[in-house]
Amino acid sequence: MRIAFIVAGLGLLMSVDSRAQNTPPVSPPPQEQVRAAEQAFARTMADRDPEAFARFVAEEAIFFSGAQVLRGKAAVVVAWQAFYEGPDAPFSWEPEIVEVLDSGTLALSSGPVRDAEGKVFARFNSIWRLEGDGVWRVIFDKGSAVCD
Repeated sequence: MRIAFIVAGLGLLMSVDSRAQNTPPVSPPPQEQVRAAEQAFARTMADRDPEAFARFVAEEAIFFSGAQVLRGKAAVVVAWQAFYEGPDAPFSWEPEIVEVLDSGTLALSSGPVRDAEGKVFARFNSIWRLEGDGVWRVIFDKGSAVCD
């Protein structure tokens, strides 16, 4: 009798384990996906990795750089290359605000931009799009100076 209970118990455990293995992994909510993408995007500057930076920029991206408008990934990557030269990052940024449309396809991230000494001198505003390959990429980026 004990053996029957043990065998039945093992069978139950195996079926529960089998169902757990067939359960697809749960993705973080879109807001957390975008926050993580923005943090990884910012880390490219600290890591001095322009190739990684480029992977976060959409092909049809528009970045505002002062009075200049950079249109397309190639133009953005070329212009930002100068920020990746040298051993130390000239600035850093971090998301404070992240909001995602209910559709889960567009998001806004915004936060402070700090100089090399850590002083906030600007704020960034980025619009992210969830692209067909399931990756969030920046389609619009605009910074603005902060008042003292």
